[in-house]
Amino acid sequence: MTKSALKTVRNDMKTLVKDAQELFREAASATGDKADELRNKGLTLLEAAVETAQNAHTAAIEKGKVVAARTDDYVHENPWRAVAISAGLGLLVGLVIGRSK
Repeated sequence: MTKSALKTVRNDMKTLVKDAQELFREAASATGDKADELRNKGLTLLEAAVETAQNAHTAAIEKGKVVAARTDDYVHENPWRAVAISAGLGLLVGLVIGRSK
């Protein structure tokens, strides 16, 4: 999932939640058929938010699987390069941690 797609999903989720909150506030002060209608709209919005979150979760898992497979292929094709990169990253992390103390 690209950064722009993730940002779009995040904005959509925020909008859906805000709309649902507004509808529930309005439903709390309404009575009768109007209250039922507002609650149903709110539940529909929340269901849409859950579906959007599930779709984002599924896309993130799929992207993670692709990245893991590519990394695995790279390491198998270039084992010594992978060792050198890992050692270099470990050294950098060690230096950063050592300086922060």
